[in-house]
Amino acid sequence: MEVEEKENIVLIYTHKITSRFTYIMKHVFTRILGIEVAYTTKIEDFIKHSGPKITYTKQPLQNEFFIRSNGLLFEQGINDLQIKMSFWDNTPCFFEAGERSNIPFDIFSASFYLLSRYEEYLPHIKDSHGRFPAAESIAHQYGFLQNPVVDIWAFKLLESLKERFPELVYKQRNYTYTSIIDVTSSHCYVNRGIIRSISGFILDLGTFKFRRFAQRILVWLKIRKDPYDNFSKLIEMLKNYTFKSMFFFQFAEYSTYDKNISTRNNKFKYLIKSVADYSKVSLCASYSSFNNPNLLKEEKNNLANVINRPVTYSRTRYNRISVPETYRNLLEAEFTDDFTMGYTHDVGFRASTSIPFYFYDINLEVQQPIKVHPFAVHDYAFTNITKEGVIIEKLDALYRQIKKVNGDFSVIFSNELLGGEHKINWLKLYSTVIQKYHV
Repeated sequence: MEVEEKENIVLIYTHKITSRFTYIMKHVFTRILGIEVAYTTKIEDFIKHSGPKITYTKQPLQNEFFIRSNGLLFEQGINDLQIKMSFWDNTPCFFEAGERSNIPFDIFSASFYLLSRYEEYLPHIKDSHGRFPAAESIAHQYGFLQNPVVDIWAFKLLESLKERFPELVYKQRNYTYTSIIDVTSSHCYVNRGIIRSISGFILDLGTFKFRRFAQRILVWLKIRKDPYDNFSKLIEMLKNYTFKSMFFFQFAEYSTYDKNISTRNNKFKYLIKSVADYSKVSLCASYSSFNNPNLLKEEKNNLANVINRPVTYSRTRYNRISVPETYRNLLEAEFTDDFTMGYTHDVGFRASTSIPFYFYDINLEVQQPIKVHPFAVHDYAFTNITKEGVIIEKLDALYRQIKKVNGDFSVIFSNELLGGEHKINWLKLYSTVIQKYHV
């Protein structure tokens, strides 16, 4: 951004302007804090600027607001970085900056490290589905997985800047709640074709699942409704609120991990169209499309033809994200937003933020035009808990963290859990969650 003589612009002096530098400055100042920012490498421009200003380099120029750089934003590629944790007040942080720095660590490099998913480029052991495990992350290892530290750091920085520059102009962002429903199996017993239905019937008998066997018969006889068919109830709940809601339908051919209704089933198509009348409908990309951009495009186009509108939002089956390949594939398929950044079985923030950000491709050293929407929790993280009150306590803790930073609270519920028989009434829990956290 070119330097302008505006008193409400925060001017940042640095010795070199790189893609990493502009990426993280724009995110922290503009997207999180609502502050207009400009950059310069010219000392004379910096000195004559009459508004708030920050030096971000190795040494301060005079007695200005100074944050010491550790150099990460001026490097290229991946290096073996030594992470040593410390604390800013009670908040974990890393990349210490020394006593002369007004902020005790390099907040910008640390934020870039977490948002870019730098650690996911490093050698690590993937799980059985090829995913980066939460246990491999520094957030898990150092105990801040459930803290959106990037957001917390940004707001602590804002307080420091307001003390130094009382005239600082900023626009406060608003807290939002987003309801996400994953529909990877729209029905449990019906609309599944003769062969699959008979196979399920025999399997229930052969494995002595008599309760499931009886339920299947009752649904077939239309005495009971299919347990997964809760769409009318969900839509009715959502009508009472104004927050963003999304349904991600899998629209793929049958495979080992993709077992939704056939894409040629007219009743399935009608269901999708009816849901799209009340809520945003997008694609839950199949397991099979993970490394297959052509198949991904085909699924996207097929779903778009059903709802007669563009499909630009995505989620991946089992929350499978491989950095940077997955995002490159999504871009090739012309998706603009992805909602997969999180862990299936671990509560918290995979990128240490609750606020959407653009994906930065470290291998190409460029910000890619796809927005990443992190989620805080997937319902499968709670399947081992048998008391609703315990789940609410955990959600309350997340809510308080996100509310403090005016972040985005995104919670994913799975169609199978909402309709299944468990010790927790998941449909009732869903209703409680949207009532408690939508404001």
